[in-house]
Amino acid sequence: MKPAPKTFHVKSFGCQMNVYDGERMAELMAAQGMIATAAGEADLVVLNTCHIRERATEKVYSDIGRLRKDARKVGRDPMIAVAGCVAQAEGAEIVARAKVDVVVGPQAYHNLPGLVAQAAAGQAALDTDMPLASKFGRLPARRRVGPSAFLTVQEGCDKFCTYCVVPYTRGAEISRPFAAIVDEARALVDAGAREITLLGQNVNAWTDGAEEHNRRGLHDLIRDLDRIPGLSRIRYTTSHPNDMTQGLIDAHGDVESLMPFLHLPVQSGSTRILKAMNRSHGRDDYLRLLDRVRAVRPDIALSGDFIVGFPRETSDDFADTLSLVDAVGYAQAFSFKYSPRPGTPAADMDDEVPEAVMDERLQALQAALGRDQQAFNRASVGRTCTVLIERPGKLPGQMLGKSPWLQSVHVMGDHTIGDLVEVELTAAGPVSLSGRVRRLLAA
Repeated sequence: MKPAPKTFHVKSFGCQMNVYDGERMAELMAAQGMIATAAGEADLVVLNTCHIRERATEKVYSDIGRLRKDARKVGRDPMIAVAGCVAQAEGAEIVARAKVDVVVGPQAYHNLPGLVAQAAAGQAALDTDMPLASKFGRLPARRRVGPSAFLTVQEGCDKFCTYCVVPYTRGAEISRPFAAIVDEARALVDAGAREITLLGQNVNAWTDGAEEHNRRGLHDLIRDLDRIPGLSRIRYTTSHPNDMTQGLIDAHGDVESLMPFLHLPVQSGSTRILKAMNRSHGRDDYLRLLDRVRAVRPDIALSGDFIVGFPRETSDDFADTLSLVDAVGYAQAFSFKYSPRPGTPAADMDDEVPEAVMDERLQALQAALGRDQQAFNRASVGRTCTVLIERPGKLPGQMLGKSPWLQSVHVMGDHTIGDLVEVELTAAGPVSLSGRVRRLLAA
């Protein structure tokens, strides 16, 4: 048994949805009267985990060991909770392997306070259920957030890509009710947000669940959120190409608050590999879709995800990926070596790509992506745009914000976090830009 914790720390790994979930867990703990503090001083440490790649999973166990080692040096024994997708996938195995106090899955973290109380009483505290009832109605109201906030609108995935554990750890696709989303968006604006990023494993699959002839999609939700006073910017991630409707494409052309940025993962430039991945689209389908988006928003910044070394990927398949990158010109992208996840169909495929070949391909891909990101940034120099000030920079008098194209922009001056300023972009680096503030925009 351990005493009931009075202080807590939440550490989140992985995607933006985990960041959102981590924030909500912190709000749950605060609502119980607990105080947030550093990991080394907390009575309760919550590790909010990601299960997409093997290395991320092993990092959780490494962190648990390091937490315990550091705590023993100062005579402490904090309660450790493992939440998120590793908790969902491995469940009781985490308790057996790491001897943690609490294990809770991503659909059950609203029960975290009760599980902590059970652990303090010496009882087993494990919950990886996927209940039909939504967790969101049991979370506390949003109180104070930064100028840019996340809002989960959809969870789960029905696509069953052969490499991916998300359908098994997050469950089937489910959309939050329209009214609940709008209410939380208003609460976020009241709490200080000027920009909201709508989140989902397949966010553009969001629907209000009405009959098909009367069903609203993500583009309808965005148009309603655009009417909220004080909400200046809307973004969304992550999307699947098959759910990119014409209505959503059109919204990029005529909803002013919808930022000109689209993260649309493709994973490979080879149609043969895309079929093996069960992506349900080919290379040409993807490129035609991007052409349709650019037709309504020519200045849109495109982002993507790539996996190299998928089983049976040949040098010709990888060349197709590089040529797709050349054709698109991504402003940003994420790229990874294939990591087999237990229980997925790809984990049983033969003809694995040697590690050394994966390393070589990843380096070549990242060089191409880095080249295009720098080119996009350099092409932005001379533009005038709005920048949302988010935090102080590293230099005295420097502030850091985001452009409409999700670029980090450094400016100098006496600005307040949450200000929207008109900025002339004056210089570009590999991952950020510098700018000169021309004026403060009205709230």
